[in-house]
Amino acid sequence: MTSALLIIDVQHALCHGADAAFDMDGVIKRINSVSARARAAGVPVILIQHEEADGPLQHGAEGWQLDARLQLSDADQRLHKTACDSFYKTNLQDLLLSHAVDHLVVCGLQSEFCVDSTVRAALARGYPVTLVADGHSTVDNAVLNAAQVSAHHNTTLANLGSFGPRVTPVPAAEVALSA
Repeated sequence: MTSALLIIDVQHALCHGADAAFDMDGVIKRINSVSARARAAGVPVILIQHEEADGPLQHGAEGWQLDARLQLSDADQRLHKTACDSFYKTNLQDLLLSHAVDHLVVCGLQSEFCVDSTVRAALARGYPVTLVADGHSTVDNAVLNAAQVSAHHNTTLANLGSFGPRVTPVPAAEVALSA
C-alpha cells in the first residue's frame, strides 16, 4: 500500500489556552515521531488547517498557525479547509491521486469533529485508514472527558464495516508507513 499521513488541525488556537485539547504535549510528540518516520520512508505528509471567516481560526491569525511544536519539512504539503471533512471543497482527493495513495494514516484534532469526519469521508472514498490511536485529541464535553471521547472514537471508527475499507487504530510507536 502507498500511504499518506494527514495531520489535521494541529493549530495554535486548539493547542493553547482555554480551548487547548487534552495532552497536547504528548499528542504532538507522538505526531512528530510518526511524521519523522513518514518523511524518512518517502510518505507524503499533508498538513491540514481549518479556517473560518473570523475568530481565532481566521486565515493568517495567530490561532490559525500550525502549533510551533510540530516538526515541519519544506516537502510537507499544506491544505486549507472550512469544514470538518478534509475532503469537502478541497483538493485533498487530487493530492492523494497524484501520489497514487491508497491508504491513509490520520492524526490531529479534534477527535469527534475533524478527525472523525475526515476518517469517515476517507472510508467512503475507498481508503483504508490507520488511525494514530494516541495521536488525536479533543476537549472535555458535558458528557465525557477528552480522553474518553478519543478512546470512544478509536473504538467506534474501528467498528465501522459498511464502507468496505476499515479503520485500524494503532499506537504511534507501532504505525507502519510505506511509500
